[in-house]
Amino acid sequence: VQLVESGGGLVQAGGSLRLSCTVSGFKFDDYAIGWFRQAPGKEREGVSCINNADGRAYYRDPVKGRFIISRDNAENTVYLQMNSLKLEDTAVYYCAADRWSCAVVTNLGWKFDYAAQGTQVTVSS
Repeated sequence: VQLVESGGGLVQAGGSLRLSCTVSGFKFDDYAIGWFRQAPGKEREGVSCINNADGRAYYRDPVKGRFIISRDNAENTVYLQMNSLKLEDTAVYYCAADRWSCAVVTNLGWKFDYAAQGTQVTVSS
């Protein structure tokens, strides 16, 4: 199982970034895919998740209305479009996959079966 992220970097507050996560080694259509993040000195927190079966998207409150998750099953890729970025969005972002639905993942504390290495997102003032 391999998840490879790209798209992190440095952006000014109010700007946008798009993260990509390409997966291999398992049947992409069978897995919910999501993102969680961890800022220095803080606990890990969920960000967003998208179901495999119905494409339903889930967002935690801090990113609702600003982030958009989408998946391209033909390309085995999930995208996280991050708009109106804030200083508090600064963190390492991890793409992750789970065999259960996003409803299960979110109810169990946003814990996924597999996760990528992480990509740094830094929002500056």
